[in-house]
This record gives sequence, structure tokens and C-alpha cells, in this order.
Amino acid sequence: MSTYVSLLNWTDQGIRGYKDTSQRAEAFAAAAQKLGVKVLSLYWTVGPYDIVAVVEAPDDETATAVLLQVAGLGNVRSTTLRAFGREEMDRIIAKATG
Repeated sequence: MSTYVSLLNWTDQGIRGYKDTSQRAEAFAAAAQKLGVKVLSLYWTVGPYDIVAVVEAPDDETATAVLLQVAGLGNVRSTTLRAFGREEMDRIIAKATG
């Protein structure tokens, strides 16, 4: 499984419905699970991003699919980063150094 960090910002619609954010987070986790994506953590933050989600997905296509689903609801926009754990980084370094 690959790890992804999504930096989310509420849209105008999303901020108007801030009272429902916990329920929307639960719905996101359930929708993600149906696609084989596991929500590892979800944080509401102060600063340039409103929410940070850390998820595991089997591949880029599946991660993108779940993000399209959530974005299609109109409450958030996302910037997503592929994250590498230590073991993955060790393998990458081994490939880079031959």
C-alpha cells in the first residue's frame, strides 16, 4: 500500500456547512474503504490548510478515484502528496546508487 498526504481546503460550500464536518469525515472514510483506501488519520488544522488527511491506497489510480469522489461533493479542494516510508526510501536510495 502506498501512503498519501492530502492537504484540504474548504470551498465556500464546505465552510458554510462546517457543523457537518465530522459527519462528512465519516462519510469520506466509508467511501474510501469501499474503494480499498484506508484513512490512517484526519486532522483539522489552523493555517493555510483546513484539513490534513493521511491515507493508504493500493495505487495512484485508486487514491485519485477517492479524491475525485470527495472533491465532487463540492466541500473541499485538495493538494495530494505521495509519501514514502523509511523502507520505501531505503529501496529508492538503493536503486539510485546502483
